[in-house]
Amino acid sequence: MKTVCVITGGGSGMGLEAAKCMPKEKILVISGRTLKKLEGAVEELKALGYEAYAKPCDTSNRDSVKELVSFSASLGEIKNVINSAGVSPAMKGTPEGILQINALGMVYVNQEFSKVMNPGSVIVDVSSNSAYVLPSFLINKKAYALAETDEEAFLKKLVKKSSLAKGEYERKGFAYALSKNFVVWYAKKCAFEYGKRGIRVVSLSPGLIATDMGNLEKKDGGMLIQFSAEERMGRPEELGFALATVADERNGYLAGVDVLCDGGSTNGMKEFKKKK
Repeated sequence: MKTVCVITGGGSGMGLEAAKCMPKEKILVISGRTLKKLEGAVEELKALGYEAYAKPCDTSNRDSVKELVSFSASLGEIKNVINSAGVSPAMKGTPEGILQINALGMVYVNQEFSKVMNPGSVIVDVSSNSAYVLPSFLINKKAYALAETDEEAFLKKLVKKSSLAKGEYERKGFAYALSKNFVVWYAKKCAFEYGKRGIRVVSLSPGLIATDMGNLEKKDGGMLIQFSAEERMGRPEELGFALATVADERNGYLAGVDVLCDGGSTNGMKEFKKKK
């Protein structure tokens, strides 16, 4: 039976670049919200010699995720899932919408795909270095746990916390940071839960990347560039390779951790380039 790699948010950016780094013998399922974009990505992958399929999916909707799982499983054994779907503060939406897509969407993907995955498979959840900007007193892991038991209460608590910020962009930025901090926490939780069944789970946190989404954030989030080791944005192909490497079955002992792939900007800001 052929093995399948599913990439959400795979129609462009680092998700598509990750697809290009996967072994040619894998079947690729590229997922996202916009069919036209997905079809373009699939044609690009087919031209490179891949067997690839487009499957629209709204990861913030559990039923839509279930449809993606069913379609992918019909093609072969699902071996790799890279969940890079998400939205940023500069995109249209609300704090609640950001949390629904970035946080609860991650829950749906991990839960539904893990039901059909076998030992030796892997889930990679994409977070962000924004997960590291929040002071510890603002992180409530008891509230995080509600994502699996009471979604309404989960959203209410985190939206309320994000409302402490002043300004619309700032409130969305706060919600974004909370959503990505949750992703790091939830991936670790899943690693220990699914690890009993031989399913590896790990998260990866990019910095500011020169994708369409990243360029939208550059105006307000570009201050992080000066703290990176090379003082530049990351390139989509660099993050694509990192994601594909983390998702590779041969990386079998990398689990229950977050891979911080941000050009050093988090450590630069906290220590090595910290302003006096």
